[in-house]
Amino acid sequence: MSDQITGTTASEIADSVRSLRDRGSLQPGSLLPPVRELAATLGVNRNTAVAAYRQLAQAGLVVSRGRAGTVVAGHETVAQEGYAPDTVLRDIGTGNPDPRLIPDPAPALMTIASRPVLYGEPVIDRGLEDWARRWIAADLDDVDFRITVTSGAVDAVERLLAQALMRDDAVALEEPCFLASIHTVRLGGYRAVPVPVDAEGMTVDGLRAALDAGVRAIICTPRAQNPTGASLTATRAAELRAVLADHPYVLIIEDDHFSMLSQRRYESLIGPDHRRFALVRSVSKFLGPDMCLAIAATDAETAERLAMRLSPGTTWVSHLLQRLALTQLTDDAVMTEVAAAAAHYAERNAAFAERLRAGGIDATASDGMSLWVELPQPARLVADRLMRRGWLARTGDDFALDDRADPSHHLRLTVHDLSGDEAETLVADLVAAGR
Repeated sequence: MSDQITGTTASEIADSVRSLRDRGSLQPGSLLPPVRELAATLGVNRNTAVAAYRQLAQAGLVVSRGRAGTVVAGHETVAQEGYAPDTVLRDIGTGNPDPRLIPDPAPALMTIASRPVLYGEPVIDRGLEDWARRWIAADLDDVDFRITVTSGAVDAVERLLAQALMRDDAVALEEPCFLASIHTVRLGGYRAVPVPVDAEGMTVDGLRAALDAGVRAIICTPRAQNPTGASLTATRAAELRAVLADHPYVLIIEDDHFSMLSQRRYESLIGPDHRRFALVRSVSKFLGPDMCLAIAATDAETAERLAMRLSPGTTWVSHLLQRLALTQLTDDAVMTEVAAAAAHYAERNAAFAERLRAGGIDATASDGMSLWVELPQPARLVADRLMRRGWLARTGDDFALDDRADPSHHLRLTVHDLSGDEAETLVADLVAAGR
């Protein structure tokens, strides 16, 4: 295949691959030549081939499969968070917050109007920056950091990786992994290195192996890991920081997505001497997914690199949105609603786990929007049986980094919005489907 690809610059090589794809010479799933092989064939520098593949990946035309190589992207539907489209089934795999528990923004919207913000002005609202600094400092009190505002956590992670990595660089991801992280790493053309997660968070041996494999970035969920619900314990966090002490320039990205709703204490991989880090906290889970705003606390160098990608020309986060978030975050009544929502999710998940145990299914309510339930049968088999009973569940297979992994025996269930009768019915159907 490399003999069909032409060009001497990254753009020419990318255009050649695109043309081969458009003409049908390259079909979805076709394996592209390794970077070194392509560079040797074309007589170009390896970095030129790397840049070409990065352009293709960012355009969504190819997908990196790690050690399995780079393949031409297809048009197949990939797993996404949220409600499944066009289904009459009761969807229990959404991962969504309860819309009834999202504070009404209408009162805040009436108060945020002020003078227009023009090109060239500071990209961060001063009031939000001051509030965010106090919020973060409570957990990173011995770490020097700067504040950046992005269009949600996924936007923050994508920008953080783009400013630090090159195509084919290795990134440590939790296994099983949050869907958005899988997509972001694949789209960027990076190489995912799995780090197993247990009840205490990332495993020490897994992180050590990932560092030995040369990862340049680590994406970790310190609380309410999606999909397992696991949170870092103080002991595990200290052990992981000890391993990372010899790798101060590896970029640590902590996605504390459940922050204000979490029932667990925040523990961190970020030590006081770590040189490259980002703690990202989105408001999506408690103020609503449509807010699309996240706070990123980073080291100074990373903050400067992010600032270049969030210019005062076109790419900053709307100041109206920033003011709306600040108005809600500083409203005692809104914070009371958020605290009530946190208690609701915890209580509903705990109650459902108790029902499962009563039905003979060993389940524990961790932290987060959903439950991670282990079953004796393969999850896809159980999910198929649940579909015939009117339920649409999400299997653990969606969250696997390796498409060739053994079939999952886990379901991720979003059940906090079920009525008592619905919960009883679902438990009975789960018991029957799992036999």
